[in-house]
Amino acid sequence: MSSNPFLETSRRRRSQYSLGRNLPISQQATTDLIQEAVRLSPSSFNSQSSRAVILFGDQSQTFWDIVKDALRAIVPADGFAATEAKIDSFAAGAGTVLFYEDQDVVRSLQQQFPLYADNFPVWSEHASAMAQFSVWTALANAGIGASLQHYNPLPDAAVAAQWSLPASWTLRAQMPFGSNEAPFGDKDHIDDAVRFRVHG
Repeated sequence: MSSNPFLETSRRRRSQYSLGRNLPISQQATTDLIQEAVRLSPSSFNSQSSRAVILFGDQSQTFWDIVKDALRAIVPADGFAATEAKIDSFAAGAGTVLFYEDQDVVRSLQQQFPLYADNFPVWSEHASAMAQFSVWTALANAGIGASLQHYNPLPDAAVAAQWSLPASWTLRAQMPFGSNEAPFGDKDHIDDAVRFRVHG
């Protein structure tokens, strides 16, 4: 297979669960990278519905403490130690990106283009997914590990109150990031004959 810079970068995008706080670039450079990755991500009708909250250090720890408290209320006590260890592994990183979609944008598009009203919530999810992939890949290219988590909607209300977020923002995913503190294992792919059809 011929070399392609984008695909080479994409191959470096892997789930990293052993995170540390020793970023290979500065906090400001990391912030700039995340913002630019979201800014460049495509969206239907150029809606730019994706929003991101970037948390570093103690602020990131606060987020995962909120998640832990929410989980404590629903996870059986005799099984909570494993859950707590998992959350602590995310909090061990340098920061967390919270990915949101602005429902005011979605509703506005539904009103402007009623023929496509049912599609705009779906397309909003597509936009969020592309923003998540863009940020994750950009972080990987900078030598920063990350993974994608989905603890919403459990902590949503407490998080919105903690950081005074607009009521129209809906949390879609969380991305803890930091230094790579462990190597990546092998990744298997299903057979191409199962996954692809090529005609013509």
